[in-house]
Parts: sequence; structure tokens; C-alpha cells
Amino acid sequence: MATLHVICGKAGAGKTTLARSLAQSLPAVMFGEDEWIDTLGLGADSPAEFSMARFGQAIAKCRAVIGPLAGQILRLGVSVVFDFAGNTVKSRQWARDVAETAGADLLLHVIAATDAECLAAIHRRNAEKPPGLYWGDVSDEIFHAVTAYFVPPRPEEGFRIRLHNRA
Repeated sequence: MATLHVICGKAGAGKTTLARSLAQSLPAVMFGEDEWIDTLGLGADSPAEFSMARFGQAIAKCRAVIGPLAGQILRLGVSVVFDFAGNTVKSRQWARDVAETAGADLLLHVIAATDAECLAAIHRRNAEKPPGLYWGDVSDEIFHAVTAYFVPPRPEEGFRIRLHNRA
């Protein structure tokens, strides 16, 4: 049975690195939300233009396309990795709906990382601008704005969880 792998972790926790590793080792098709937002020109052109409202609109547009496509791939028996969708109860429910509609299994990968570890990784990424991982500078203010919405998974959500430490 195909599995939908969903990554949960703060900005800078290593979600994209884990998603790419999973996609290669399983194998699976990976969808990276940041990459879709950047490629489709839905994001902010600079940190000064960032807003949670704009980010939410971009996410909604991407998920409207990615959800049905991922469902088709899962129904074909191919596993999928979402490099997004795991940081709020609502987002995890959306991912659960994608998996259940496709008749697929679901595994939530949770990356444990402190704010300090995440910020250090973000500062490194901003300075090094590694190809495929760098979609624009993330300021400390953006990190804190996004992290304010982060909700760790709760037992009552009923997910099968695999824990990871920040790499």
C-alpha cells in the first residue's frame, strides 16, 4: 500500500532535507510547497513583503493542485512525501483527507528542534543560499511569525508518528 509521508517541524528544522532523503530512499514522489510557491511566483519578493495572509493564499492555491495530484499518485500505489502540511491541526487534517480519499496509509514525521537550532540553520541557509533549499531570506521576524502557528501533534489526533532529531 502506498503511504503519504507528512513532515512536521518548524522553519529551519530540516523538513526539506528529510523529505528529500525519504523520497530517495523509499522511493516516493516529493512535493515541496516552498518550491511550488516560488516557482509559481506566489510568494513574497522580499521579507518586507511577507505576510501570513499572502502566505496562506499561496498555500491554498498550491494545495488545490497538489492534493488531487498526490491522491492520483497514491492510488497508483506510489508513495508520496509532503514537504509541508504538518504544522497545524488543520493542515494535518488536510493531509489525512488526501491519504484517506486515496485509500493510502499515512505517516507523520515529526522533527524535534529548538528555536535556537532552527534560527541557526536559517541564518546559515540565508548566508550560504544552497541551491534547491534556498527560496529567499527568512528573517527572525518571519520565523517567529510562522512559528506562532506551529502546533505539535497531539495523541488525540491519532497519527502514526516517527520522531526525528534535527540533522
